[in-house]
Amino acid sequence: MGILRCSDGKAVTIVGSFPPMQEGESLMASGEWQVHNRYGKQLSVAQWERLLPVTKEGLIRYLSSGLIKGIGPVTATRIVDYFGLDTLEIMENEPHRLQEIEGIGAKKAAGILKSYQQYKDVQNVLVFLQGYGVGVGQAMRLYRRYGADTVKQVRENPYRMAEDVFGIGFKTADKIARQLGLPEDAPARIQASITYTLSRAAEQGHVYLPGELLFERIRDLLDVSGEPLKGEFLEEQLRLMVDQKRLFSEQREGGEAVYYAPFFQAEQGSARLILQLIRLTRQYSSLETAQALGKVKHDSSQLTGEQIQVLEGALLNGVLVVTGGPGTGKTTTIKALLSIFQLIKQKVLLAAPTGRAAKRVTEATGEEAFTIHRLLEYSYTDGEGFRFLRNENNPVDAQVVIIDEASMVDLMLMYNLLKALPSGCRLIMVGDVDQLPAVGAGNVLRDLISAGNIPCFRLGYIFRQARESMIIVNAHRVNQGEMPYLNLKNKDFFFIHEEDPENAAQLVVQLCRERLPNYGPFDPLLDLQVLTPMRKTAAGVDRLNLLLQEALNPPARNKVEASNKGIVYRLGDKVMQIRNNYQKEVFNGDIGLITVIDREEAEMVVTFRDLLQPRPVVYDFTELDELVLSYAISVHKSQGSEYPVIIMPVLTQHYMLLQRNLLYTGITRARKLAVLVGSKKALAIAVRNNRAEDRYSFLDGRLRSGESD
Repeated sequence: MGILRCSDGKAVTIVGSFPPMQEGESLMASGEWQVHNRYGKQLSVAQWERLLPVTKEGLIRYLSSGLIKGIGPVTATRIVDYFGLDTLEIMENEPHRLQEIEGIGAKKAAGILKSYQQYKDVQNVLVFLQGYGVGVGQAMRLYRRYGADTVKQVRENPYRMAEDVFGIGFKTADKIARQLGLPEDAPARIQASITYTLSRAAEQGHVYLPGELLFERIRDLLDVSGEPLKGEFLEEQLRLMVDQKRLFSEQREGGEAVYYAPFFQAEQGSARLILQLIRLTRQYSSLETAQALGKVKHDSSQLTGEQIQVLEGALLNGVLVVTGGPGTGKTTTIKALLSIFQLIKQKVLLAAPTGRAAKRVTEATGEEAFTIHRLLEYSYTDGEGFRFLRNENNPVDAQVVIIDEASMVDLMLMYNLLKALPSGCRLIMVGDVDQLPAVGAGNVLRDLISAGNIPCFRLGYIFRQARESMIIVNAHRVNQGEMPYLNLKNKDFFFIHEEDPENAAQLVVQLCRERLPNYGPFDPLLDLQVLTPMRKTAAGVDRLNLLLQEALNPPARNKVEASNKGIVYRLGDKVMQIRNNYQKEVFNGDIGLITVIDREEAEMVVTFRDLLQPRPVVYDFTELDELVLSYAISVHKSQGSEYPVIIMPVLTQHYMLLQRNLLYTGITRARKLAVLVGSKKALAIAVRNNRAEDRYSFLDGRLRSGESD
């Protein structure tokens, strides 16, 4: 929504999908008038076009709007004062003349012109795509992927968009393809629908889909009734893709399993490499292991029998799984594993899936832990793009690799890790199998355990100090299907009864703004984290973020703002990265604070504090769709993190996602204090609902069968 001032001086409210705009720009818009019950009369814009300014004042506003990097108000004024109304023509046809302006050297002029050209390219892309109903955010993602060739690439093969660009769905690509004349039964359309359906399934955690379910989803996607698209034609295209090795198909007891090629290769390859690690395990001498084990027992007299069994198992086996809930000594076990392998002079590397988890392991053990991507040296190389530099031809330098928070490791990451382990290396996976599964495809930790032929140790003893924490006690009670103890005096777990979702949302705000900072004291931004099961409810992620932003970081004259897709980002806001960006080395779920908003350079700086060390990361304004406000986040996004305090609404309105492992995961994110707001009925629903998330995965079956090809 925005305000457009017309040529006659009147202001009208306009709504629609627009590119980033600044005050003072000129726009021609067309659409239909509507009357909103809250905002009154407004123009719902169907088509728009940016207009070039025709006055010196308009030119200055246009150039200094933040859309062209390197030109702020002062520089814009100098350029327009010098070139007058010919400014844009000179920038277009005689760009070298910019250097005639005081303060603009060759380097700055080159930067300005590059940004100006990109800006024009973006406008061409936006104008082309708006006719096909493609939103601004999607168009910007396409431009970042294809650059100046965006229009050409889209015309040649619209379906590439759905595969290449995050957030572009098959239906968007299909709409463009149909308008460009591609027939309903075109092989390219059917094949794109198959790969898209399997890719979407992977986003939901599935490694493959049963054939019948795949065809059912494709028919729903294509929404067709025509004879050419019945089963025989779909089957024909699928078999063609199998012949081309773009898909793989296997017959199982329950029917056909269809894989997108990368996931088949990852599942089959992971099984082969795990079995190879087991087969090629280096056996240590009984004398050196006995001496090392004796010393570790002596130095760590508090080790339990369970933990000693883990140490013995690690000395004997090439692959090992250690699982257990909070307070059962997983971190202590990792420290003991480090000690025993160092005593027998083995090089050990520690890693975790996220920067936050790696930081916690480093702090707990005193040894540097890497993210798995950093361990595998994920980097950009000319001609090949981003890839793991550590692989089967360039393995990591280690005899033992220990992975913490292993429940977060998805199949593709596991496969790349296994490829980078040298022959004879030991792999130890440590994690809590009862937490939510990985965000990506696969169920690696659960599959390793259920295979039955991988040594697995479950830590069950809760240490005395941990038993004093109601956070840990209640987490275990929830995991066992028992209601948590509520509001015991002088404890770290509180439940506030409130059944009404709107009242619960306001209560969460009050807790973050006043009650908990005064109780702690806790910093509202650095110490408190709101977790919620759903996004689109009165007490969901989206609504709570707006309420908490207003309460904790309200607008002020000294707080610069930027906006994207209706979201206002303000200096000091708490934000989260929502997809992996390997170029910036920030990953899905990383949380930071906005520390700089530079409107002249059209850039925003976010300082991430959950990485191995605080690090500022620069975002162009066109990249803001990678960030969301994170005063409140989903429980899924909190995996691998710990926060001093969590506040979590648990309401019957969240019925669809009230599951035991979700409640368990949320509670175990709290380090000092957990506060639940909601109803006992909703709590009981979550505790009773032990429906595990079903994922189509066959890593355990391949391991059981000893599959190596």
